[in-house]
Amino acid sequence: MRISRVEAIGLFGKSPKGGWSNEIRPEDSIHALILVQTDDGQVGIGSVFTDARLVRAGLDVLRALLIGESALEPMRVSEKLHQNTFWMGRGGTLTHVISGIDIALWDLFGKSCGQPLARLFGGSYRNRVMAYASILMEEPDLMRERTAYYRAQGFRAIKIGWGPFGRRNDRKLDEAIIRAAREGAGDDCRLMVDAGASDAYWPNGLKWALNTAQMLRDYDVTWFEEALHPDALDDFRQLRLQSPVPIAGGECLTRRQSYLPWFEARALDIVQPDVTKVGGITEQLRIARMANDFGIQYIGHGWNTAVGLAADLQLAAAFPDTDMVEFIGGSPYIDDIVEKPWALDDEGLLEIPDTPGLGLRLLPDAVAELSADAEAAKLLAGAA
Repeated sequence: MRISRVEAIGLFGKSPKGGWSNEIRPEDSIHALILVQTDDGQVGIGSVFTDARLVRAGLDVLRALLIGESALEPMRVSEKLHQNTFWMGRGGTLTHVISGIDIALWDLFGKSCGQPLARLFGGSYRNRVMAYASILMEEPDLMRERTAYYRAQGFRAIKIGWGPFGRRNDRKLDEAIIRAAREGAGDDCRLMVDAGASDAYWPNGLKWALNTAQMLRDYDVTWFEEALHPDALDDFRQLRLQSPVPIAGGECLTRRQSYLPWFEARALDIVQPDVTKVGGITEQLRIARMANDFGIQYIGHGWNTAVGLAADLQLAAAFPDTDMVEFIGGSPYIDDIVEKPWALDDEGLLEIPDTPGLGLRLLPDAVAELSADAEAAKLLAGAA
């Protein structure tokens, strides 16, 4: 099986409201799908968390390194792409695009072997995993209403993030938001807090994070995420040493080499690489295994697409302490493009597919509608 074609499909028109600035609108592209076709007509699916224009530009650079390559050797082929593009910049657009290619190659590999990816990663520790609803923070009354809504939908874990929290120099408001979230979710629901300090012009530093962590302890918060600027390694180390709640982060880093200093500094309790940005499944596996060696829990960041969620589920099966996956409730890029809708069971768990590859089938017409690229979406017929 040789790679004969690689295409990008940008997703437009229904981008979910995110924590980023208002400069990004629903009609903009923040996600793209990657389709890798082989010379015998099979298609693997990947996903990239970045603007579709960048993904297409990245593919223009990488395509010559891919066409004619084996479609059954994702680790070797992805490393070839990294090795041949160091001088073009490491960790940005090209790394993001390689993520989508790598996911698609693993999908093809699993389909060729007739096995779910978790088995090819080394074996499955679970066939279900808890999904946590990932929602934005709101003013207290609406926050209470939102967490109550998702708890009523069957979620046993909810993460709230970004919004007004930490952005108004108002500790009373910050605590009121957390209190309202806990009241809406109930005492029997895991509650995680994401400050979103990778936001543009984040105003707070270590003292704010330390004081906030003390407050979060009173509301039984499971982890405190992105409490500091993404590059503030030393501050994260101090926060993690002094915080009464676990500290999570890492979604802005890419490639495994970037994570090693954070692990050596013991700066995180929970590491959250994003498979659609970090370099794909190949890099995610290496990062998660390295984290395990340092006693750091791996739970992937998952604010992306149905394809990213499918990859996260397979990865969650492969690691003994990965007990949750991130789930964006209501995102059309997750719910509207799949043949089999996602559904929580009575315990708030998602089933991990045991069918070959990612275990995912997309709807070509739905993808075409969201991408305005009906021709490329036709390739999905070969992804079944």
